[in-house]
Amino acid sequence: MAGLKTYFASDFHLGLAAGTDPREREQRVISWLEHASQDAQSIYLLGDVFDFWWEYKEVIPKGFTRFLGTLSSLTDRGIEVHIFTGNHDMWMKDYLAVECGVTVHHEPFRTVIGGELFYLAHGEGLGSLHKGARLLFALFRNRTVRAIFSAIHPRWGVAFGHSWSKSSRLAKHVSLPFLGEEKEDLIRHTREVAAGGYKARYYIYGHRHLPLTFDEDGRRMIILGDWFSCRTSYAVFDGKELTLVSVPLNP
Repeated sequence: MAGLKTYFASDFHLGLAAGTDPREREQRVISWLEHASQDAQSIYLLGDVFDFWWEYKEVIPKGFTRFLGTLSSLTDRGIEVHIFTGNHDMWMKDYLAVECGVTVHHEPFRTVIGGELFYLAHGEGLGSLHKGARLLFALFRNRTVRAIFSAIHPRWGVAFGHSWSKSSRLAKHVSLPFLGEEKEDLIRHTREVAAGGYKARYYIYGHRHLPLTFDEDGRRMIILGDWFSCRTSYAVFDGKELTLVSVPLNP
């Protein structure tokens, strides 16, 4: 629709106690969603929305009721909401789709918005030359491994998941600086996708926890940044231009 915008954000890591209080961060996210909804036709959340999420057949993780209620309110009002699975919440099934009306993506998504080609993905493992990391992500996605984990009682399964998450570098509030364009995996992946024939104008990722705009050969790549080292960090497309908006936590 004319005049409406498309918003993109990622890496809320709801539930993670790193840098800011988890409830306060959830409220910032909700406030941003409500503000964006004033002129949004669609909102894309590109992964690691939750710091840990595992859906058992009859059990979902505790908490996030205000956030989930906001998602439901947005979709009830006709705003498209898309959620991508990340490496911390890749175990989504159909709960959010059925109960909140969102569209869940488990793979990179190619789409047209306002007449422009977009390539959207969380970003974990993409362009990586690290064999160990690629093996770990493949293990997490393995159906047999997931079936075995699902057989564990939620009391222990969820506790293990939170324990694993807290042991990551995020729990220490660490984010790597820009490594240079030749060493950044997502720049490498963007070049690979473009070389493969998909001539998107815009490429948007999460995962890296570094707000970044990178322009090259007529295309724009944006890494969205996170919400525990930034107060807000998101991108907005107004039909003509894609812009990154990032406000430091302590400006």
